[in-house]
Amino acid sequence: MKPTAIVIGSGPNGLAGAITLAQAGFDVEVQEASEQPGGGARSGELTLPGFVHDLGSAVHPLAVGSPFFSRLPLHDHGLTWIWPSAQLAHPLDDGTAITLEFDIGQTASQLGPDGPAYRKLFEPLVEHWPALARDVLRPLRFPSHPVLLAQFGLRAVQPCTAVAKALFRTEMARALFAGICAHSTLRLEAPLSAAFGMILGAAGHAVGWPVPKGGAQSISNALIGLLGSLGGRLVTSSPVRSLDQIRGHDLTLCDITPRQFLVLADGELRRPFRQLLERYEYGPGVCKVDWALREPIPWRAKECSRSATVHLGGSLDEIAASERAANEGHAPERPFVLLAQPTLFDPSRAPAGQHTAWAYCHVPNGWTGSALDQIEAQIERFAPGFRECVLARMVRGPADMQCWNSNLVGGDINGGVPNIKQFALRPTWRRYGTPLKGVYFCSSSTPPGGGVHGMCGYWAAQWALKYFRGRA
Repeated sequence: MKPTAIVIGSGPNGLAGAITLAQAGFDVEVQEASEQPGGGARSGELTLPGFVHDLGSAVHPLAVGSPFFSRLPLHDHGLTWIWPSAQLAHPLDDGTAITLEFDIGQTASQLGPDGPAYRKLFEPLVEHWPALARDVLRPLRFPSHPVLLAQFGLRAVQPCTAVAKALFRTEMARALFAGICAHSTLRLEAPLSAAFGMILGAAGHAVGWPVPKGGAQSISNALIGLLGSLGGRLVTSSPVRSLDQIRGHDLTLCDITPRQFLVLADGELRRPFRQLLERYEYGPGVCKVDWALREPIPWRAKECSRSATVHLGGSLDEIAASERAANEGHAPERPFVLLAQPTLFDPSRAPAGQHTAWAYCHVPNGWTGSALDQIEAQIERFAPGFRECVLARMVRGPADMQCWNSNLVGGDINGGVPNIKQFALRPTWRRYGTPLKGVYFCSSSTPPGGGVHGMCGYWAAQWALKYFRGRA
């Protein structure tokens, strides 16, 4: 008789954990509260009929570079990646733009005197990307490539601002690095913020920043298809409100954050562990806008049309001020905006000749305002006439994001603030376990943290299997 497992939540981590257990011979069922599976990797019509928008994630360097996902036959289940000719564009106020190209040399050649420093920072990471990804996208342990990880770590633990100012002399290079680091949601003066710029920048050169054909839902659909081929099941519109609902399984994986787990395990947790979860910190939220457009965004710098991802924030100082404000409880006046324009490369998502765009900025956790005007002002700054292209828009603030996906507590898309304490010592940092037998966390609140890479679910399942085999 097969051992059984249940997974709460069908986000990329929950599905990765489910697939890992199914591959190990378990009878696996995934319970999803929403009608639509996928967690943060979902797509649908938000504005007008025929316009397919990514409801959460849009561009996926860590998905295509994931040590786990890259081993799976997801193409056989309908997943196709599309790579723009430039992986990232960062426009400047003088009408030019810096682009992150697949080739490090092509990027470095745009940076003038900072080209050699840029190559020195990224070339070792790109050359050893598979090893780096394996060591970084996992829980803390002695690395398999200690010299490489030590070289990475010396810079990675530092603040973005310190690394940018120490390595680069030009505002162009500093701004490019700062924009990538700002994906962290940390203040750029905070330790560890440089790590995000180094990992995502290296991924841009090693594996690219692609978009999935048809939208982020294609990632989830491929994972669900693979799970089904292994005998696993997915049940939607099936919220789990208490662990009592799912008793009797050998293993339980929870693709939820500490706050939801406290509700599910009400009365079952002893005080020390309960207090540990209660102290868990969530980071800034996001205000997200989706647009249906009659034509492409009219960028002043034409290079911006070569990439699905555009960073709007001007200089290092401006980006740092925006992220500082969001972390200190203030809505930024000139927010750093992360924008995606996937239909330039995937026309299947909109009616012929028309387009979609997606953007967000960081705001205080749980903030109740709207940053629509500020976001659109930043786009107009680099693409005059943008508003004239808009056919329809939808704005979602932190509360809307949490209502859509309860894991986005206060609008936090990373599952918790990724500061040094929580990066190293998240509640279940070592074995993903809880004091409850056979019950494990597998969400982005566990190492290695946020992003569509599935590694939290993969590693949680590995630790759960160790427990099960040891008990057997």
